[in-house]
Amino acid sequence: MANKKKKNPIQHLVAGGFAGFMESSICHPLDTIKTRMQLRRQANPVETLRAMGSMTEAAIRHSLTEPLTALQRSSLAEPALFHGKQTRTMIAANLHDPSLRLPIAPKLSPPPSPPVKALGTAVAAPLGPLGTAHRIIQREGVMALYKGLTAVYTGIVPKMAVRFVSFEQYRSFLHESTGGGPVIPSSVTFVAGLFSGLTEAILVVTPAEVCKIRMQGQYHSMMDPTQMSNRKYTNVIQTAYTIVREEGISALYKGILPTMLRQGCNQAVNFTMYQWFKSLVLERTNQTDLLPWQSLILGGVSGGFGPMVNNPLGE
Repeated sequence: MANKKKKNPIQHLVAGGFAGFMESSICHPLDTIKTRMQLRRQANPVETLRAMGSMTEAAIRHSLTEPLTALQRSSLAEPALFHGKQTRTMIAANLHDPSLRLPIAPKLSPPPSPPVKALGTAVAAPLGPLGTAHRIIQREGVMALYKGLTAVYTGIVPKMAVRFVSFEQYRSFLHESTGGGPVIPSSVTFVAGLFSGLTEAILVVTPAEVCKIRMQGQYHSMMDPTQMSNRKYTNVIQTAYTIVREEGISALYKGILPTMLRQGCNQAVNFTMYQWFKSLVLERTNQTDLLPWQSLILGGVSGGFGPMVNNPLGE
């Protein structure tokens, strides 16, 4: 790809911020559904262990209340019955005397297993994305899909701006450091994307996601004024203030290392794949630049490769 005149960083800042605004407005319900599904899966093992614990407690209670057999009663009532050589000789000699034999306790059938309470739909049959969306709308209203949107707006607009500005700056610096040339190598694009992802993770993404997940994770009906007035987290500013007040400022950076790895890998792959597709299309069509609809399609296709690499880091 031939070198072009550098664009003003303000252009990247404004364009990236507007792109982030549109992305979050359209895609935020999907993120809410994903977060609810992840939180439900994390809660399932706890409920399963509780159920297993209740079954064990019931079995122990049954063993403590089970009647003793005749042999057990005899051994408990006469502790010294089986001690001493003389006593053992007497027992061996009298085993053939029917009148001295201990009565045989009847064989007891095991009691039925105690009923186990249902653990809920989340454990028995995890819901898929459509089922999760239906449950959220049914219980909390349609607007519940947009919980935490203010946190996303506060985070994604500067995130996208930082991403594109830092990517262009990193790529220009690396390209010049490697000797320049008419074509920017894919390795330069990959490293620039990696650094831009790390930068946005530190400056914007981690604190914004902590606030977003706190707001998405709390259950309250958007249709009930009482629950709305009693909710703990109301907006991103109040959420951040509450977290800092109760847990300290370091709580806003919980999970920063996985977030850095996720964002770094994501942007490295996204930018590299986009530039590769772009070069391929321009070469095949003899165009000097992509048309808007081509940029849209290539951005969507290349954007799918990043989550394939970093999705485990987001779980």
